[in-house]
Amino acid sequence: MTTEQYAIEGLKNILYIDLSSHSYHIKERRDLYEKYLGGVGVATNLMLEEYREGTGPLDPEMPIILSTGPLSGVYPTCTKTVALFRSPLNGELGESYAGGHLAMSMRYSGYETIVIKGASRYPVYVAIHNDKVTFRDASSIWHLSSAIDVGKILREIEPGAGRRSIIRIGPAGECGITYADVNVDTYRHFGRLGLGTVFGAKKLKAMLISGNRELKSPEHNAYRKTVSMLYDTIVKTGLTEKYHNLGTSENILVLNELKGLPTRNLQAASFEGAETISGEFFAEKYLLRRVSCAGCPIGCIHVAMLKRAFSKAHEYEALNISYDFELIYALGSNLGVADPEAVLELIDACEKTGVDIISMGVVLAWATEMQQRGKISTDETLGLKFSWGDKATYLRAIDLVVQAPNEFYSDLGKGVEYASKKYGGEDFAIRLGGLEIPGYHTGLGNILGLTVGARHSHLDSAGYSADQKAFNQPISDEQIVDYIIDEENRRNVLNCMISCLFARNVYTYENVILALKGLGIERTEEELKALGKDIFRKKYALKEKFGFRFEDLRIPKRFFETPSTTGIIEEERVKRAIELYRKKRGV
Repeated sequence: MTTEQYAIEGLKNILYIDLSSHSYHIKERRDLYEKYLGGVGVATNLMLEEYREGTGPLDPEMPIILSTGPLSGVYPTCTKTVALFRSPLNGELGESYAGGHLAMSMRYSGYETIVIKGASRYPVYVAIHNDKVTFRDASSIWHLSSAIDVGKILREIEPGAGRRSIIRIGPAGECGITYADVNVDTYRHFGRLGLGTVFGAKKLKAMLISGNRELKSPEHNAYRKTVSMLYDTIVKTGLTEKYHNLGTSENILVLNELKGLPTRNLQAASFEGAETISGEFFAEKYLLRRVSCAGCPIGCIHVAMLKRAFSKAHEYEALNISYDFELIYALGSNLGVADPEAVLELIDACEKTGVDIISMGVVLAWATEMQQRGKISTDETLGLKFSWGDKATYLRAIDLVVQAPNEFYSDLGKGVEYASKKYGGEDFAIRLGGLEIPGYHTGLGNILGLTVGARHSHLDSAGYSADQKAFNQPISDEQIVDYIIDEENRRNVLNCMISCLFARNVYTYENVILALKGLGIERTEEELKALGKDIFRKKYALKEKFGFRFEDLRIPKRFFETPSTTGIIEEERVKRAIELYRKKRGV
C-alpha cells in the first residue's frame, strides 16, 4: 500500500520554518516517507539534502530537523521525537531523542517533521497551532534563570492544554555552553550533544506545538487487535517492569556490584556510597510520583520531592526533581557525592540552567582531579577548591560554568575534550568521540560501542549489554562486534517508528510489521533490516561530511588503567575490534 492511501495524517507533510524571515512553508515529501517511513530515516535524508559543505554547527543555515514516526501517537510507548543537527560540542552528527508530549503534539498538528533554519534578529518563540505558525517576541523570557519557568509562563498564555508540547532552553543555551540541552515538557530532554546551544544561536527560546487533528487507521480492526497485544506485552509480561518500579536508577547497585560504575572520574569502577544514592534508597525516601510520556503506560519518569528551607523561620519549599541512573552517576558516583539530597540539588541546578547533566558531571570530575593533581589552581577556579563530594562547591561551579566570568570557566563550557587539550589531563578526560561518557565501564563492548557509534552514545548499540553477556559466559571479540552491528541496525529501525527504547524487546521485527500493517503499511522483516543498514550508511555519510575520521579517534588511557566489569581492557584489543568493525561495516 502506498502513502497516498494512508489515512494517518502527517505522513507526507514537512513544515519548514525560516527564523531569519519569520516565515514558513509546507512541502509534501511522499517519496521520503514511502522509503524511510519517518523518524531518523526521514531526518537523516533531509539533513543530507539540506546541509551545505562548510556550514558550521551554529551558522544560521545549519538546520535543526525534528521528526516523528508512523507509530508515533498511535501505539503504546511510541513517544519519541528525534532531533538531528550538527553538534557544537564535537562538530559531528547531533542525534538526540526526547519523549514527553512532543511526538503526539506534532502528529496532532499534522506535521511529522519540522525543519528549522535561519536565525532571528531577536529572541523569539514559535507557536504552532494546527496550520497556524506564529513568531512571538521572547525578549521578556530570554534571560530567565530557569528553563522550567519558561514552560510555566507559556502554559499560562498559550492555548492547547492537553495536546500541546513546550520545548525550551535555559541560560546555558543562551550563553553558548556547547552541551546545553532542550527541555521538553519539564521532565524530558533533548539532552546530549548541544541542541540547546543551536537553539540559542538561532535566538529560538522555545517552541510550542499543539493540534486537534484526529488520526484514523485504514485497517481499524487489525489496528485495535495489535494495540491490545502490544499493551498487554508491555504491562503484563514483566519486560518493562524495571522501568516502572525503580526506573533506570536500579542500575546503580547492579553496576556497582559488577564493578562497572564510573567513580571519581573513573579512578574506580565501584563507589562505597552507592547504597545511599541507589534507586532503592531514592524510592524509599524521596519518590513522590511517577510520570509517563503521552501514550505510554510504563510511567518511567521518577519524580522526587526535596524539602528545602529558604528562611530561618521554618519556611520551606518543596522541589519536584526527576532522577534516573545517568543523572545519579554523573552527579553522584562520578563526583564522589554519596548524599542523596545533594545529588537532587545538583540535578535541580543543572535542570534550571539547561545543561546536559552527563557532560556537566564529567567536566566537574575532570576539573576536580586536575586541581588535586596541581595542574590548575584557585586562580583559574576563582577561589573554589574542588574536592570529591563537596556539594556546595559543585553548585557554585555549575553557575560559574554558565556565567563564564573568566577564561577557565568559559573553556569548561566547551566540554572536557576542549578543556583538556588546553590545560592538560587528556589521559583522564573521560570522553569518547568528543562526548563525555555515560555511566558504564563494563568492558570492550561499551568502549567500542561508544567509540564507533554514530552519536557516540550508549543508546546507539548498548555495548554494555554485550559485556554483560561476556561476563556471564565467554564470547569472542568478533561476537561482540557482531552484536553491536546488529543492535545498531535494529535501533535504526525502531528510531524510524519511533518507539521508546525501553520497549525495544516489545517491538520485535515481528511486532513492528504487525503495527505497521494496522496502519496500512506493508513491510517484511528483510525490508526492515535493509532499512536499518541503509540508515547506518546515510548517517556515516553525514558524519564524513561533518569531518569525522576514524584516524582522529583517541581513547584516553584512563579506560585502560581502571579495571572494568570484565577486567582490564587492553588498548590493542580495542584497536583490533575497531578495525574489525570497520571491515565488517565497510567504513
